[in-house]
Amino acid sequence: MRRAIFPGSFDPITLGHQDIVERSISLFDEIIIAVGTNSDKKYMFTLTQRMKFIEDTFTEKKSISVTSYEGLTIEFCKKSNADFIIRGLRNTADFEFEKAIAHTNRSLSGIETVFLLTAAKTSFISSSIVREVISNQGNYTKLVPRAVKI
Repeated sequence: MRRAIFPGSFDPITLGHQDIVERSISLFDEIIIAVGTNSDKKYMFTLTQRMKFIEDTFTEKKSISVTSYEGLTIEFCKKSNADFIIRGLRNTADFEFEKAIAHTNRSLSGIETVFLLTAAKTSFISSSIVREVISNQGNYTKLVPRAVKI
């Protein structure tokens, strides 16, 4: 069975995240969307809200599950018997950052990272941009799945 982890803070999930997950379904038997928690990071949405947004977005997709984790992603992969990590790339800056992490993860654990380029129509969307739009009472609905409701 090909099991992959799609890790992130998903604060909140965006249409870019949704696109990456939906395009990954044909590549893996199971995808675990793993919402990471970091005590040093200030989130706009609670862990419960973030997980609910994701669960509601993929409610019809039986090969997708949602959970949370703390610590190193590779340790979570090992506990979950996952051999792959999924990452989306929006631009060259993402690539350089993610490449270093992927090399480190593979060196420490043998776990491979699979990169998918974001769709052109969602490549400009980031959770940071969405939070900024929300903070300033802008129309965020064109940037996130319908399940994200404030």
